[in-house]
Amino acid sequence: MKNYILSYTKQTPLRNDDLFLRDHRKCNIPEDGWERWSLPLGNGYMGINVFGRTDRERLLITENSLSNPCAYHDKFPGGAAGLSNFCSFYLDFSHKRVKNYRRALNLNKALCTTEYEYKGVSYKREHFASYPGNVFVTRITGNKKNSVSFKLSAEVSLNRSYLFEEGDGMGKTAEIKAENNGITVSGEMLYYGIKFYGKMNVTAKDGTVNTDGDSLIISNATEVLLVFSCATNYVPEERVFTEKDPKKKLAPYPVPVDRVNENAENAVKLGFDKVFSEHLEDYSSLFDKAQIDFGGEEEHITTDKLLSKYRRTKGSRYLEELVFQYGRYLLISSSRKGGRPANLQGIWNRYDSSPWSAGYWHNINVQMNYWPAFNTNLHECFGPYIEYYNSYKALAAENADEYIKKYFPGEYSDDNGIAIATGAWLYDMEKLPDPKTGHSGAGTGAFTVKLFDDYYEFTRDEDFLRETGYPALRKVSVLLSKTLERQEDGTLLAKYSASPEQCHNDEYYHTKGCAFDQQMIYQCWADTIKAAEILGINDSFIEYIKKNLHRLSPVLIGKSGQIKEFREENYYGDIGEKHHRHISHLVGLYPGNIITSENEEHIKAAQVTLNRRGDKSTGWSTAHKLNLWARTKNGKRAFDLVKMALTKCMATNLWDLHPPYQIDGNFGFSAGVAEMLLQSHEGFIEVLPALPDEWKTGSFRGLTARGGFSVDAEWEDGRATNISVKSLSGEKLRIKTKNGIIEKDTEKGKIYTF
Repeated sequence: MKNYILSYTKQTPLRNDDLFLRDHRKCNIPEDGWERWSLPLGNGYMGINVFGRTDRERLLITENSLSNPCAYHDKFPGGAAGLSNFCSFYLDFSHKRVKNYRRALNLNKALCTTEYEYKGVSYKREHFASYPGNVFVTRITGNKKNSVSFKLSAEVSLNRSYLFEEGDGMGKTAEIKAENNGITVSGEMLYYGIKFYGKMNVTAKDGTVNTDGDSLIISNATEVLLVFSCATNYVPEERVFTEKDPKKKLAPYPVPVDRVNENAENAVKLGFDKVFSEHLEDYSSLFDKAQIDFGGEEEHITTDKLLSKYRRTKGSRYLEELVFQYGRYLLISSSRKGGRPANLQGIWNRYDSSPWSAGYWHNINVQMNYWPAFNTNLHECFGPYIEYYNSYKALAAENADEYIKKYFPGEYSDDNGIAIATGAWLYDMEKLPDPKTGHSGAGTGAFTVKLFDDYYEFTRDEDFLRETGYPALRKVSVLLSKTLERQEDGTLLAKYSASPEQCHNDEYYHTKGCAFDQQMIYQCWADTIKAAEILGINDSFIEYIKKNLHRLSPVLIGKSGQIKEFREENYYGDIGEKHHRHISHLVGLYPGNIITSENEEHIKAAQVTLNRRGDKSTGWSTAHKLNLWARTKNGKRAFDLVKMALTKCMATNLWDLHPPYQIDGNFGFSAGVAEMLLQSHEGFIEVLPALPDEWKTGSFRGLTARGGFSVDAEWEDGRATNISVKSLSGEKLRIKTKNGIIEKDTEKGKIYTF
C-alpha cells in the first residue's frame, strides 16, 4: 500500500479556538483553526485534535459520553448544548520563529507528527492514540541533549454551574492537579451526574519535571513522554435510557479511576516504541484490509495545495484515494468496541455547545456513518452501534407504546414494536413526533434497522441475526404495521407521513404514504421476511407481512419521469423544495434494494430525479448522491459527485463540511467510491459497475460483498483483467462476468479467481 499522508507547512491558525457555540457569523471561514486545520486522532474511547503549533501547542481531548441534553433556548433557537469536550492540554514552548516547519498525519500508521528547527535544534513531536492500551501518547524529542523544555498545563471549559441561565443545572465542575510527574483532570457534568477523570503521566529523559501550581515545568530534557488516559462513569445499559430522573441515570456507577491510572502507568512502563508497535499492529489489522489504486502517484505537496490543485485541474488520483482512505481512518478512530458509536462529528468536538448537539440523527446521518463499515471491510467498527441499540431499545419500546396508544389506539396491544425517531443521544432519545407537525415519518426506524440487515448480509453472522438483527427488524415492522391505513384499492399507506425535513410553502409537508415511508416500510418488511426464513421462523405476523408486502406500492413514477416523493405530486417540484438536500424518495435505491437494474424504468426515473435535484448541496447530501449515482451504474455522473465533494465540500484538513463539519460526508464518500467499484445488492457480485473514464486502469483489494466475500480486482482500459474472491463464510457465490452470472459453491477461507 502506498503512503497516504496529510501534510502542511503552515501551523494551525488561531482563529475560533474558544468558540462556545458554533456561530454562523464567525464560522465557515478558511482560517478556522479547529474545524479547517487541526488533525484528528482517535482510538474509539477518545478523540484528540492536534494543532501543531510551536509557540503554544494545543491538544484537545473529546470523550463522547460527556454531554448535556440537547437544548432549545431563546438565545439559541437552533438548538445548543449536547457534547462538551473533556479538556485541553497546552504545551508552552515559546518557539516563535522556526524553520523547516512541517506537520503531518500518516493514515497508514495513524500517527501525527510536528517537526521544525529552532535556534539550531531539530524538534519532533509524535502523537498516536492506542486502542489496545486506551491511551493517547506523545513523544517530544530534540536532536541535542537537554534541548527540550516547556510548560504543560490543562484547561477544562464550561467550569460553572449552569450553561444558559442559573438553575438549568447544565454546567460542569472541574479540578486540575499537578503532582508526582503528572496532571489529573476530574469533575462532573452536572445535569446527568457524569463523573469524569483523566490522567496525564510525564517522564523526561535527561531532564527534570517540577510542579508549578496546576502546571508542570519540564526542563532540559532530551526526550519527553506524555501518556494520557481518561474515562467517565457512563455505562451503556438499558436503565440509563429508561430512568426518567437525569440525576439517577449514572448514580450507581463510579468513575473508573483505577483503570485510567493503570492504563497510563502501563504505557509508561512499556515505553513509546512498544506501545506504538501494539497500536500499529491493531490499527493495521483494520486499515490494511482494503486498498484502492487508481494510478495516483504520491504527490509531494502539502494537502492544502493538493486541494487547490484539484479544484483547478480535477486531476489528482492520489487525492481521491487519500480521501477514500481518510474516511476509513476516521471510522476506525471514532468507532471501536468498548467505546461509543460515532456521532455527527465522529469523536471530535471543540465546542461546549456542539453543532446539532453532536447527536445521533436517524434520518440519514447515523446510517451514512456506518455505510463504509460494510463495503470497505470495517465490519468490526459497527459493534458500538449494536451496543448502543441494545441500550436504547427498551426506551424505544416504551415510546412505541405511547405513540400507538395516542395516535392509533385501535391498534394498541401488548407488543407495539419499537419507535426510533430522528434525534438520539447517549442518555435519551426523541419520541416519534406528533405526526401532523414533525419533519420525518415513522419510516425512520426502518431506515435505521436497514443497517442491521446490511451487517448480517456482509458478515453472515447468524448469531447476530438471531440475537439482535431479526428482533430489531421485526419490532420495527410491528410498529409500522400499526401505522398503515388501507385504501379503497387495497393499498396500504402510512397514515401520517413526512419526507424528512422537506418543506412546502416554508412549512413541513405532511401527507399520506410518501415515498420515504412506503419504501422503508417495504424494505423493512422484506428484510424481516428474509431473516425469518433464514432462522426458520414462520408465525402469524410473518404471514401477515408476506401477504401484504405488495400492497405498500413503494415506487411511483410521475409525469416528469421522476420517482415521486409524494403520491399526490404530478410533475417534479409540484410539492416541496426542488433542490432539497435530502433525497429521501430514493432511499429504496440506496441504501435499499427496491429500485434496481431489474426494472430499467425505475432506474431511469431515479436518474431523472437525481438530475432534477441537482448536484450542488451540503457535504453529506453530496455523498448520498454519489452513492445513488453509483447504484444507477452511471460512472460519469458518480464521478461528477466525487469531484463535487473534493472541490466544494472539504476543509483543508479533509473533514467534510455541511457546513459546519459533519463526519457523515467523509464516511459517505468512502462508501460511494467503494460502491462505484463493487456492488452486491442485486443478488450477485458485480465488479466495476460504475467505473468512470478517469479510473480506466487500476485495482482494488479487500472490498467486501454481501454473502460474506472479500473481493480483489485489477482492470485496464475499463475492463477487469483479474478478479479473485475470498469466501469468508462458505456461502454460494454468484458473480457477474463477461460470460454472464456464474454460480459456485464455496468453502470458507478459499479464494476463487475469474
